[in-house]
Amino acid sequence: MMQLKNINLAPPLLPPPGVRWFPALAAPERTRKFHQFLVLFLTFIAYAAFHASRKPPSIVKSMLTTPTNQTLPINSDQNPSQLPENGTGWAPFDGPRGPHRLGELDLSFLLSYAIGMYFAGHIGDTVDLRVFLTIGMMGSGILVTLFGLGYFLDLHSFGVFVLIQILCGLFQSIGWPCVVAVVGNWFGKEKRGFIMGAWSSHTSVGNITGSLIASSVLGFGWGWSFVLPGFLIMLIAVFVYLFLVVHPENVSFKLSENDGENEMSVEGVALVDPETVDGGLMESEEGVGSVAIGFLDAWRLPNVASYAFCLFFSKLVAYTFLYWLPFYIRHTAVAGVHVSHKTAGILSTIFDIGGVFGGISAGVISDMIEARGVTSITFLFLSIPTLIVYRLYGSISTLTNILLMFASGFLVNGPYSLITTAVSADLGTQGSIRGSSRALATVTAIIDGTGSVGAALGPLLAGYISTRGWNSVFFMLIVSILFGGCLLIGVVKNEIREKMNKGNWL
Repeated sequence: MMQLKNINLAPPLLPPPGVRWFPALAAPERTRKFHQFLVLFLTFIAYAAFHASRKPPSIVKSMLTTPTNQTLPINSDQNPSQLPENGTGWAPFDGPRGPHRLGELDLSFLLSYAIGMYFAGHIGDTVDLRVFLTIGMMGSGILVTLFGLGYFLDLHSFGVFVLIQILCGLFQSIGWPCVVAVVGNWFGKEKRGFIMGAWSSHTSVGNITGSLIASSVLGFGWGWSFVLPGFLIMLIAVFVYLFLVVHPENVSFKLSENDGENEMSVEGVALVDPETVDGGLMESEEGVGSVAIGFLDAWRLPNVASYAFCLFFSKLVAYTFLYWLPFYIRHTAVAGVHVSHKTAGILSTIFDIGGVFGGISAGVISDMIEARGVTSITFLFLSIPTLIVYRLYGSISTLTNILLMFASGFLVNGPYSLITTAVSADLGTQGSIRGSSRALATVTAIIDGTGSVGAALGPLLAGYISTRGWNSVFFMLIVSILFGGCLLIGVVKNEIREKMNKGNWL
C-alpha cells in the first residue's frame, strides 16, 4: 500500500515591492487577466534568460580549442588579433585533450543541475518563490559573468572553471521549479491549452537569444559572450523581484475552484489532463490536493520508469546538440567552406527554431489522435533517418544544412512536451492518487531529474567521442534515440490496444 503524506502549505500574502510602490497594479485597478498575463510574461522571460545564460559555453567552444593559425580567412569575420596570442586556443582547453576537458566542464554544470533539481522543488515549497527565483537568477548571472572574467583576468585554471560551473548549475536548478509553481498558482487545469504550449517555448527562445548575443560579441573576445548574458539575467531578476506575484491572494484575488497549486510538466504542459481526471483534485481527509506519494512508490507507478528513462535518452541527444552543435558547424565544411565562429553560433539557432515548431506540432498531433505515446515514439524514430541524412548531406550547401538542421530540431525536441503529459494521463487513471498534485510533483521531479542526468552525460560523451570523428558522435545519438523509443514500445502497445478496443482508429 502506498504511503500518502499530508502537506499543508499556505502562500505568503505580502505583495511584491513593485505592486506596493504602485498601488494601481493591484486589484481592483487591475483585473485578474492582467496579472495572469504579467505572470506569464515575467516567468517566460525569466526562464528564457536562464537558458540564454547556458548558451555561451557552446558558442565559444571552437574558439577555446582552435589555434590562431587555423582561423580561416575565407568567409570569416573573426578578428585574429582578438584570439589568444599563444596560438594554441585557450589553456587548459587547448591541445588534443581540449574537447575532453570541455566535455568534463559541461558535465560539472549539468550534473550539479540534475542534483539540484531533486532539492530545489522541495525548498521552493517552503520559501517565498519570488525571492527564491531571484536568488537563482542573481547567482546564475554572477557566476556566468565570473566565467567570462576569466578571459580578462587571463585565467587558465581548469579547477576554477569547473567550480564556477558546479555552483552555476546549482543556482540554475532553482529556475524551473519556481516558474512552474508560480504559473500553476494562477492557471486552473482548464486554462492550459495553447497558452501553456506557447509559454513552454521559453526554452528555445532563450537558446536562440543566448546564441545570438554570445555570437554577436565573440569578435571582441570570448569573455564578452559570458558577460552580456550574465548581466541580462541579473537585469531581468530585478523585475522579477519587484513585480512577480506568486499567488492570486497576494494581490487580493480569491482562489477560484479551478485555480490553486496545479503542477505542470517539465515543459510547461499540465500534468493532469482535464479529460482524464474526473472530479478535479483528489480530496483527502485533510483537504484537497494535499496528498503526497513516496519517492520509491512513485517509481513503481505504471510507465513512470519507462518515460523517465526515455527522457534520459531524449535529453542526452538534445543537450548534446545544445552544447556541441556550434562546435560541429565550425569544424565541418559547408559547400567546401568553413564558417566563422560567429556564423556557426548564429546558424545553430536553426535547431532551436525547429524545436519550437516541433513542440507545438507534437502537442497538436497528440491532441488530435489522443495518443501521446504514439506521437512521441513516432517523432523519435523519424529523427533517426533525419540525423543520418543531416550528417551525410548537411555539408552540400548552406540551404541543405539549414533545412536538415531545422528538421532535426523539429523531431528531436518535439517529444519533450509530451513525455510528462503521457505520464500524467497514466497517473490520472490510478485510483489511489487520482488528481493528487503532490504525487504528480514527485513524479515530475523523478522524470526531469532523470532526464537531466542524461543531459549531463551526453555532452561529456560527445567531448570524448568527437576526437574519434563526428560519425561516432552521430552513431551515439542515433543509438540513444533508439533506446529511448524502445522504452515506449510497451506504452504504445497499450495505447493502440485501447484505441482499437474502443473502435476509435477503425
